Amino acid sequence: MADPATMNALGLMMVGAGLAVGIAAAGSGLGQGITAAAAVGGVAEKDYSFGKMLVLTAISETQAIYGFVIAILIIFVVASGAGAF
Repeated sequence: MADPATMNALGLMMVGAGLAVGIAAAGSGLGQGITAAAAVGGVAEKDYSFGKMLVLTAISETQAIYGFVIAILIIFVVASGAGAF
């Protein structure tokens, strides 16, 4: 069994990874809601702008992907010993 300091550090690492994904996903969701509402209005006025609006809506999803990548980096890099352990 590992010592309590190591277990505490691993627990905080998991909390940090969860916060990275959660906050990024919440921000991405808000951004997608605003962007999608504007895109629906734009497509209603001009049919041919659907492709552009779809791309603009997908751009806000990248923030959630960035949060997921950061969480993976936190888990694997720190857990492998490259961090403060």
